[in-house]
Amino acid sequence: VQLQASGGGLVQPGGSLRLSCVGSGDSFGNYGIGWFRQAPGKEREFVAAIRWSTGATLYADSVKGRFTISRERAKNTVHLQMNSLKADDMASYYCAARPRWLVGGMTKADDYNYWGQGTQVTVSS
Repeated sequence: VQLQASGGGLVQPGGSLRLSCVGSGDSFGNYGIGWFRQAPGKEREFVAAIRWSTGATLYADSVKGRFTISRERAKNTVHLQMNSLKADDMASYYCAARPRWLVGGMTKADDYNYWGQGTQVTVSS
């Protein structure tokens, strides 16, 4: 599967953005789709994941209550709605996919097989 991430941009603190990850070449079917982010000088960190077949979700503690991951079946697309953005959220955001959901996993970069390119999120006044 090929992944195409989009939706990044410049937003003021407290603002919102919605990122999208479109899959092509394969239906997401039984996939797990995740979002990670990486700021300069920092390691890539898990943000959220969704099990395509059931809609079950996982979130990093740092984004719970502010970010929502969802799927749009007709478009083979996963969205990441980001609200109440903070300076700490500024990073390049990457979507990733694993053909089968890993029970007890899906929060490490090594759990994923496919990666899209990053989309930059800048939070600044």
